[in-house]
Amino acid sequence: LHIIPGVAGSVVVRNSAFGAKGCRTDSHLYLLPMTDGDLATMTFLQDVVDIMLGYIVKSFDRSTKVIDFQYPNELLQMNNWELSDEPETLDDVLVNCRATLEYAVKTAHPRYFNQLSTGLDMVGLAADWLTSTANTNMFTYEVAPVFVLLEYVTLKKMREIIGWQDGHGDGIFSPGGAISNMYAMLLARFKMFPEVKERGMASLPRLAAFTSEHSHFSIKKGAAALGIGTESVICVKVDERGKMIPSDLERRIVDAKQRGLVPFFVSATAGTTVYGAFDPLIAIADICRKHGVWMHVDGAWGGSLLMSRKHRWKLNGVERANSMTWNPHKMMSVPLQCSALLVREEGLMQKCNQMQASYLFQEDKQYDVSYDTGDKAIQCGRHVDIFKLWLMWRAKGTVGFEAQIDKCLELSEYLYDKIKDREGYEMVFNGKPQHTNVCFWYLPPAIRCMEDGEERRRRLHKVAPIIKARMMEYGTTMVSYQPQGNKVNFFRMVISNPAATFEDINFLIEEIERLGQDL
Repeated sequence: LHIIPGVAGSVVVRNSAFGAKGCRTDSHLYLLPMTDGDLATMTFLQDVVDIMLGYIVKSFDRSTKVIDFQYPNELLQMNNWELSDEPETLDDVLVNCRATLEYAVKTAHPRYFNQLSTGLDMVGLAADWLTSTANTNMFTYEVAPVFVLLEYVTLKKMREIIGWQDGHGDGIFSPGGAISNMYAMLLARFKMFPEVKERGMASLPRLAAFTSEHSHFSIKKGAAALGIGTESVICVKVDERGKMIPSDLERRIVDAKQRGLVPFFVSATAGTTVYGAFDPLIAIADICRKHGVWMHVDGAWGGSLLMSRKHRWKLNGVERANSMTWNPHKMMSVPLQCSALLVREEGLMQKCNQMQASYLFQEDKQYDVSYDTGDKAIQCGRHVDIFKLWLMWRAKGTVGFEAQIDKCLELSEYLYDKIKDREGYEMVFNGKPQHTNVCFWYLPPAIRCMEDGEERRRRLHKVAPIIKARMMEYGTTMVSYQPQGNKVNFFRMVISNPAATFEDINFLIEEIERLGQDL
């Protein structure tokens, strides 16, 4: 036996029979739960940890690439990804681990701005490792006692922050914002027509749901999945900043009633995906109350601004909603996945979804079975998503999340101020962004002197995709782009990475100009 230094001062015992890397080269069968497999297991897992720690350090190093981009067919040919009938050696398994991270996108990199979910929190990562080690299911207190209680405590805290009295209500963590939004639609339908649970959609009149033209596609996807139909989702007009127009919402609700439809659900958005717009929740709440319609707030992207005393006013009126989606895996940088559906009415989720499976949800257990959360979920098996958020909240406190969110919004305002009057840039809409979304066109020198017209639009439409492709091939940064309505492709810069700095914003501007000068 050899005693060698481990990571961060730990000591790892490695057996000399395990080859150069300390891993048995003939089979995985020497790992736990095999008899005497503890030393081999410690060695193997330490090697895996070494690989992960090396990747983490590189992810925060600005001199490294955000991505080592390879085209799909090339990446398939560069490595043997095929599954075999016979087991590979543990050394081969470690090679696979290294290769997987080598070609992964470094979403923790300070210059990765491509998605709404970015960054890597060390406490959250530790919680994710611990969650996987526990490897339990969230359906009962019986098998996940601590995690079930942490979910109970955290959801109550989130409801208090929304503004519901004493944190009363209900909620659940789901696989993502799309599922949380579908939960809300499911509950709204059940609340108005509880018979749908047994008798199905054939027993109901034709329903109508309402959401803005700039809302997330999951609203229509949820309607399709629930049998309501995408044609029953009526899109409401937005203003030039992407906010729902309340007068158009009411006009469309009245029109739907006149056509024999039954309005049952309005989804307002707090932080639209592209523009980062916040719908006027107070006015929408007034309309929903007047017409007896369930009000949902999709705050998957913008809900975390409730943690900021400086910015939470953008969600004024959210406390009047019947439900809210809130994704801590976005602005709060909790590791994926972590999405919460919060519901104002306690017990409604249970009534809507319960099936009372006797092999899981026995009524004669020795503890309070109200803590068995599985029967109010549409899933059976449910991943433990809560521990990452809870442990990070313990480590940062609410003030820590607030500072993190305020910093990201400060960086977005800095970017806006830098480019709004800069030669070669044109803003998609006027005024400071409400969220961290900064939407703009970059105009290469050859386009700047062209008259506005079809040819200029055609050429400008190609600029962002080409610059984005070059970003990925060089590996220097990543920023999203898209068209919107009649607007040709533009960059949508979003900032949710706590590692980003003013220096990274300056780099992005200069990199866009470097990569687009010749277009």
